[in-house]
Amino acid sequence: MKLISKFKKYLPIILILLVAFILRFWRLGDYPALNADEAAIGYNAYSLIETGKDEHGNSWPIHFQSFNDYKPGLYVYLVLPFIKFFGLNEWSVRIPGAFFGVLTVWLVYLLIKELFANQKDQLINSNYHLLATVSAFMLAISPWHIHFSRGGWEVGVATFFMVLGLYLFLKGIKNNLPLLMLSAVSFALSLYTYHAARVVVPLLGLGLTFNYRNLIGKNFKSIALAALVGLVAILPLIKDLTKSDVASRAAGVGLFADTGPLSRINEQRGEHVDLTSPLAIILHNKVANYGLAFLENLSEHFQGEFLFLSGEAIQRNKVPEVGQMYVFAFPLLLIGFWLIFKNPKGWGIILWWIVIAPTAAALTFQSPHALRSQNMVIPLEIVSAFGLTFLLGKISQLRTKKLKYLLFTIFSILILWNFSKYIDSYWRHMSRALVYSSQYGVKELAKYIENNNEGYENILITDRYDQPYILMLFYLKYSPSDFQNDHVLTPRDNFGFSTVRTFGKFKFKEINWDIDQPLFPNSLIAGTDEEIPDEANIIEEIYGTNGYKYFEVVEN
Repeated sequence: MKLISKFKKYLPIILILLVAFILRFWRLGDYPALNADEAAIGYNAYSLIETGKDEHGNSWPIHFQSFNDYKPGLYVYLVLPFIKFFGLNEWSVRIPGAFFGVLTVWLVYLLIKELFANQKDQLINSNYHLLATVSAFMLAISPWHIHFSRGGWEVGVATFFMVLGLYLFLKGIKNNLPLLMLSAVSFALSLYTYHAARVVVPLLGLGLTFNYRNLIGKNFKSIALAALVGLVAILPLIKDLTKSDVASRAAGVGLFADTGPLSRINEQRGEHVDLTSPLAIILHNKVANYGLAFLENLSEHFQGEFLFLSGEAIQRNKVPEVGQMYVFAFPLLLIGFWLIFKNPKGWGIILWWIVIAPTAAALTFQSPHALRSQNMVIPLEIVSAFGLTFLLGKISQLRTKKLKYLLFTIFSILILWNFSKYIDSYWRHMSRALVYSSQYGVKELAKYIENNNEGYENILITDRYDQPYILMLFYLKYSPSDFQNDHVLTPRDNFGFSTVRTFGKFKFKEINWDIDQPLFPNSLIAGTDEEIPDEANIIEEIYGTNGYKYFEVVEN
């Protein structure tokens, strides 16, 4: 009987984890199409297996040079065993992201139970099991979380380690040194996984220090030892970050790379009678203008259009006509924040997390940015779950059964409709409405080239689509040792990225037909419909799985 009772108790979270698993693993290997960053992760892991070096010949790096964007390396190392045993394919690259995505749902359930198990507030204390379950459910079906779990996105794994670090801290704060040490290591691992964590985690640490200052004071020695372990764990990372090449990538996308505020300073000072006057200098300077730009970027992550209606502008990071959260979550958030305002005890770290979550994204010139602010989904879904838990409790207390069932039905239909709209947009419309949301058609092109490359001196491929060279390396399983000895990275462009223009018989450039046709005789040329004229000797048209024509192949 006890076993049956326990099974019934944990059945809801088991079902939620099953839903989370299905939503993240269903057709993971073929939808959406692989993008260049995923291909780079996979090929670099493949290169390590084959040669002990990354694609550019660096031995077992902490940061992978890749497109000169110096990707944090932990995700590559997580992918490595899957490529070793299952081969270089989409599944191998994406399994860690999806797996840690499901684990994060479970961790949020454990986190809420730990956070509120001893809460004296009656509203929470009597419902903390329900709040934990609803929080896990909200995250399991979250568009924001699903999107970045279904791919080789490092950010989802970094968020997992943040949640794990927070959970272990709460478990260990009452003088459990091993758990505190594991918490410090977990936070450290998030720093090895994704750039944004390097801004958010220290701020989260400050919030923990303030909110749990009394317990920290009582267990200072254990906290200090755990902090020392964390510091030792990140020493290799700190050393690597001192390298100019690694640091320059962060500067390339940073807020100060945007010259707009500087131009505005000159314009504003020029409107004064004396542009060198103390007043002009005090009012219009880098601190003021870049500070305002940062605050504007930060605030954009809390706007309704971004959160509930259309998401961000970058196609790769969005689903058409869907925000980062469901529309039904908006009133739930309002209710949740209202309840917290009435009794904020126990909610300090969650509220602080919401505030700091988009800081890394706000420090760049692209804003709002769903990828860099993805950790924001955890505290927001917890607050919305609090609102839903409150409503469910109020409805269950109604004496009129018909009204109770009617309200339950209305809420269920609203949630199901919103969820169904997201699923329909993701699976049916995303690849068709946002044809550049991922790199469809490249796999099909690689397969055609693999079967039809004999006898050609050159294979010329358009660079109209992002980093085509890495996708060719990935799909053709090109020899890493051959590539390491036969390529050159270009200088960084305005956005801080480099690419490879040639390796073997492959060349990648914008196709200018009138110029390239005489320059590349006896070649196979793959360009876009705009680049290839109708009178060319087109021997194949390459369509993506979404039905869109991406390439026309010409035998020159």
